[in-house]
Amino acid sequence: METQFLNTFVTVVDQGSMAAAARVLNITPAAVAQQIRTLEREIGAPLIARVGRTVSVTEEGARILPRTRELLRNVADLRSVANESEVAGELRLGACPTALAGMLPDVLARMVESFPGINVFIQPGYSADLYHCVERGDVDAAVVLQAPFPLPKTCEWQLLREEPLIVLAPASMADRDPHELLKTQPLIRYDRHHWGGRQADEYLRQANIVPRERFELNALNAIAVMVDRGLGVSLVPDWAPPWPEGLKLARIPLPDASAKRCIGIVWSRSSVRVRLVTAFLRESRKVVGTPTP
Repeated sequence: METQFLNTFVTVVDQGSMAAAARVLNITPAAVAQQIRTLEREIGAPLIARVGRTVSVTEEGARILPRTRELLRNVADLRSVANESEVAGELRLGACPTALAGMLPDVLARMVESFPGINVFIQPGYSADLYHCVERGDVDAAVVLQAPFPLPKTCEWQLLREEPLIVLAPASMADRDPHELLKTQPLIRYDRHHWGGRQADEYLRQANIVPRERFELNALNAIAVMVDRGLGVSLVPDWAPPWPEGLKLARIPLPDASAKRCIGIVWSRSSVRVRLVTAFLRESRKVVGTPTP
């Protein structure tokens, strides 16, 4: 059985159409259809149901899909396991929203240039969920916020970036006291259901500040736009670029500079792809250590 045909099957499922899969695989739609038909004959069951220009996975296809993904990951690992001197294979990464839009694209650009034999699968998610993904082995490593609990002995953590909490305010309020702003202006609150928002909430309580809450959300770029539109101020980490363009904002430091959000990499020590993780960690450090142009 051709592993390439299995990869075509997974790509068709993920893309939702033969044409989209063909573009990803850089082959013709006819070739995609032929590979799927050949695979279906070898499996002895229909895998893809065609509905007009779109497709859906059949019940039989859904049953073999998880094992097919696992098989393809294992095949990708063979090169990495066999060639101790070469960094190659598939690296499965998790990334929280801030990292996904911020540092990760620069790290991946370095990875592609330095290690052309690496393929990277990226799973977006919130930090709390991604820690569990690393523990279960669903991903090899994840760029996440530092956990507010001890890690299991099977996992390791490396700090990459510290982001101090700041008061985000309209540019016209740049010379105002940060605590006075938090007490008197409407607050656009960073969502307390997530770790970064809990840090901000803890700071407010320790400073005995009872804000006038207006909105609460877990989207830093959206918070920045709301502040620019005069809807209030916010207490957020000073997150890595890119920020929305064209906004007139003041980033006001807090009196207590120890309030920080920490972002880093967590990984499983037992992963067979630990050499890929090490390479990713090394390139991440280079990116974080390079001044933003």
